[in-house]
Amino acid sequence: MTTRQDIISLARLTRDSASLFIRDIGNGLLVVSHNTLALVGLAVVSVLLVFTSQAALRAQLETAALGWLNARHEARAEAEGNTLLAAAEPDAIARATATDPKELSRQQAAVALWLARRYSVAPEPISRLVQEAWAVGNRAKVEPTLILAVMAIESRFNPFAQSNVGAQGLMQVMTRVHDDKYEAFGGTLAAFDPVTNLRVGVQVLKECIQRAGSLEEGLRYYVGAANLAEDSGYANRVLAEQDLLKAVAAGRAVPAGTAVRPQREVASAPVGGESAQVALLR
Repeated sequence: MTTRQDIISLARLTRDSASLFIRDIGNGLLVVSHNTLALVGLAVVSVLLVFTSQAALRAQLETAALGWLNARHEARAEAEGNTLLAAAEPDAIARATATDPKELSRQQAAVALWLARRYSVAPEPISRLVQEAWAVGNRAKVEPTLILAVMAIESRFNPFAQSNVGAQGLMQVMTRVHDDKYEAFGGTLAAFDPVTNLRVGVQVLKECIQRAGSLEEGLRYYVGAANLAEDSGYANRVLAEQDLLKAVAAGRAVPAGTAVRPQREVASAPVGGESAQVALLR
């Protein structure tokens, strides 16, 4: 016959068994959870290690993600009728040839602002060209003011200028003659990149001066008048413009005055521009 004490003992045994069972299940779940979290953490760390060690893969994934986000952004903008926003390029500013005049030295800023007034162009792109003229001129041992004077007379700072014999860009370099000089910049279309045209033009100008033996004769070579009786005053115009730029750079007050006309008509003569610049390659 089952006594009250037996019932109490059985109840205690059942409770203890249930507690042990629940505790074992809890411990098992805890162990499994720890192991799962450890595996997930290991997987995440492994992915991060691979991702950070593979620069190309990281760049590819970032580009793909950015492209997807831009595509979604443009699709939403186009659906809303905002065509300007749909065609937006946030990184377009990186292609702009422009510099804040405040970032230049006092001397360079004075020259840039004077040229901007004289030739009715924005000071920011002129500032970038002045900055480049100083940097390239110092490396090439060519006066920065001479470089800027040549650009002023040749193109009035129009990076898309072209003569009837194929002289192109800011410094009116004969692109088809000096195509080899553009190879390092990706090809002859770089003639219309202002900074590239400036760099190539300085190289051609320096070669002309070295070939001719003097600055004045070098300018005659540059304009393509080496084989002509006279250069229609081209060298004098460049040197006069340089004198003004030197005065501005020295801190003197020089009225902007009236811009001079570019002199590329001389180079249009078949005997002039092309033969003179071809001679530099020989």
